[in-house]
Amino acid sequence: MCAGQLDGGFQTILFDKQGPIGHITLNRPEALNVYNVKMRDELYEVLCAIRDDPDVDVVILKGAGDRAFCAGADLSEFLTAPPPSASRRVRWERDVWGLFLSIRQPVIASLHGYVLGSGIEMALCCDLRIASEDARFGLPEVTLGIIPAAGGSQTLPRTVGRAKSLEMLLTNRWIDAREAMSAGLVNRVVPRQDLIPTVERLATQLASKPRLLTRCIKEAVSRGASLSLQEGLDMERRLAQYVLSSPTTLQAITAHVQERSSRFHHT
Repeated sequence: MCAGQLDGGFQTILFDKQGPIGHITLNRPEALNVYNVKMRDELYEVLCAIRDDPDVDVVILKGAGDRAFCAGADLSEFLTAPPPSASRRVRWERDVWGLFLSIRQPVIASLHGYVLGSGIEMALCCDLRIASEDARFGLPEVTLGIIPAAGGSQTLPRTVGRAKSLEMLLTNRWIDAREAMSAGLVNRVVPRQDLIPTVERLATQLASKPRLLTRCIKEAVSRGASLSLQEGLDMERRLAQYVLSSPTTLQAITAHVQERSSRFHHT
């Protein structure tokens, strides 16, 4: 269950809010920000709080240090199998991946260096992905005799298609940032020194939009992916009516019409 409150004192992540933007930093740079049990529990706590925070409109997820966003999971921890009943209970109580997907706010992944295994799976749970030119993406699980356990076999094909996904999953072929953008895995590639400024500008742009609007757009796309076209169109129509019924939306439309009318009047 989500507690909804942050206890603080994190060991593996950093979290802060700057206005309406929440910043999550994976903070194990000495271990290439490898995802371990402690990071799972702390991420779960932070994501719960963000999901229920009325003041956070956009989230940025990034990795500390110069070498990696996240170089995968700590297999020495996650492959130590607890009894089946305990394993099921932990999965239910700490489903970070499901929690990522339940966040209504837009989530932007800032990707640099190694983006491997759980790192790429975490990035795939985000809505927008901006990568630096030095980013490298891969799913090395096959070389360890295992398959992804955090959604990679499901989220990657939905993002880049079946053929590219199978190539990466079956062969452990890594791709660079340019190939990742060509495949649709990332939205944009920028020089390393421009990564954080680019992500922050994008977050500021999203945060300037009406909260109801950005959340409904995200909901339309996310829910629509699992619906038939007709069901998706019906859902879109309901969401559009909901947005149009908002006083904030009506004020924004009125202001836009007045501004456009004034601009045309003076040309």
